[in-house]
This record gives sequence, structure tokens and C-alpha cells, in this order.
Amino acid sequence: MTENEQLLTRLAAKARNTRPWGWPSLPEPVDPATLARAEAALGFRLPPLLADLYLRIGDGGFGPEYGLLPLLDNPPADEPAAVTQYLTNRENARKAPDWPWPEGVLPISHWGCAMYACVDCRNPQATVLLFEPNADDADKAWYVDAPSLTDWLSAWTDGTGWYEEMNEELEMAPWADFRIRTTETRALS
Repeated sequence: MTENEQLLTRLAAKARNTRPWGWPSLPEPVDPATLARAEAALGFRLPPLLADLYLRIGDGGFGPEYGLLPLLDNPPADEPAAVTQYLTNRENARKAPDWPWPEGVLPISHWGCAMYACVDCRNPQATVLLFEPNADDADKAWYVDAPSLTDWLSAWTDGTGWYEEMNEELEMAPWADFRIRTTETRALS
């Protein structure tokens, strides 16, 4: 069994037994056609592990804090789906250029207070970023939550994430590529 298969097995077990706030049950996984529609709307493919979460475990409703956002449909808690949130963030960035949203950075989980865990779908490791806009400065709003989606998910299953009560003092590094990625995106517009 590969490392990803072992992780997916652990995630599925925890997902069956842990409900985030606002989720009465674990949603059914999406079908391949739904994944294809989501990727077409986004204009990029999801990293394989993220796609497997939606295809094999559930359409959101599991994971840290409020859980993963559903891919295309709104969850019971009325939080926007990941695709909807991404497209909204990209559109808002066009209207407010001081707050650019990097291309390929998909919000996957809401932390509350406008904060999101996001996956950099352009990065081969699928780096997980924390978007924390409450600093009132876009350059200080992006942090590396985990170097990879694998690490981020392992932290949830192991109870070692920064959001755990005993780990609240963990510091995150600023996302060094923020300006590079948003300048590159604006130059292509």
C-alpha cells in the first residue's frame, strides 16, 4: 500500500467519525463528471491527493475546524463551495487590485473570520497556505500552513496542526511567493 493510500485510509476512518461544525453527516463523494466540471470551471486540475479526497472520501464535510468545503455545491452550513469561493476571490481581486488572489490557489477550508486554508494547485507538493486577511495588508495575509497537502492532512489525523489547543503557539512562515505569483498573474492579464 502506497503512502497516499495509507493516508487516505486514515483520513476516511477519521472522516467517518468526526463531524465539523454545521455538517450533520459526511457527504457522498463526487463522481468523476463533477470533478471534471469543477476543473473546467477553475481552469486547472486539482492535485491528485485533493481530487482523491473528493472522489473517495466525501464532498467536503471532514477535516480540521469547519472541514473541507464541498467542491461545487453549497454545504449545509451555507459556506460557498471551493470552486465558487475561488472564482469569487479572483473576481474580487480584479476589482480590488491591492488584494490580488493568486491563480491556482484554491480555498479548501474556512477557518472563520474570513480566513481560509488554500491549496496551491500549481505547486507539485500542493502546498497548503493560510489566507489571513485580518492584517489589513495583502503582503501580510499569506502564510505557509504546511509544505504539502499530505503534511496538512497528516497533521489533522495526528492532532498536530497549529489549530489544536496544545499547538496554538506554532508559527507559520510568510508565503514568499505571494508577490511573485500575483505580479505574474497581473502581467498576464
